[in-house]
Amino acid sequence: MVNYNKLLNLPSSDELPDSDNKPVDHEIQVIIPNLLKQILNLLWGDRQDWFFGVNMGIYHTTGSNPRIAIVPDAFLSVGVPRLKNNNLRPSYVLWEENYIAPILVLEIVSQTYRNEYDQKMIDYARMGVLYYVIYNPDYSKRDKHKRFEVYHLRNGVYQPQVGNPVWMPEIGLGIGSEVGSYERCQREWLYWYDSQGNRFMTPEEKTLQQQQRAEQERQRAEQERQRAEQERQRAEQQQQRAE
Repeated sequence: MVNYNKLLNLPSSDELPDSDNKPVDHEIQVIIPNLLKQILNLLWGDRQDWFFGVNMGIYHTTGSNPRIAIVPDAFLSVGVPRLKNNNLRPSYVLWEENYIAPILVLEIVSQTYRNEYDQKMIDYARMGVLYYVIYNPDYSKRDKHKRFEVYHLRNGVYQPQVGNPVWMPEIGLGIGSEVGSYERCQREWLYWYDSQGNRFMTPEEKTLQQQQRAEQERQRAEQERQRAEQERQRAEQQQQRAE
């Protein structure tokens, strides 16, 4: 949590725009964050102390103007209520969130470079975002960076982390990239992982697993029914022979 001057005349969320009104350049900037959110809903569905925003403005007081939002592709905050005053949030306003900054921010680099490796890195560090994830599947050579990078804030400076996935103990999750199938598309996606590096399933995979288990249970039940029927028939035959 970052402390700010609470005496500032700061606007409420009702007075602030809910985004920067800039369209995304690629649909993965929407699909990947929503995939991560859906998996998180499976994992943390019984918790009410977290919020995952997608293409939502974050208003803070560490920039030049608190009325100007920074809008990542996605962010995760822990220690805040899922609903704000029993309503959905139009934006994430730090002075209305007990000044709890997101613990993780995700930026997906597109054809239009939006300062993911320079100004945004400075802004998120000033805000106190602990983990900064940059996914650059198409323009990593142009930007001279890796496709997938995770930075950890230490002493006010982002330090690159090694590995894929990267374990984040403060969150109790890892994040990484691997090829999978989602929305009928086989490609590299971002996923959450456990401490052993095992990937958590997507909702589609979870549903398929449940269907497969249900089918296996149905088949076992049918096999048991058939065995019972065969036993019954054998018993009847033995009784008839005895008569």
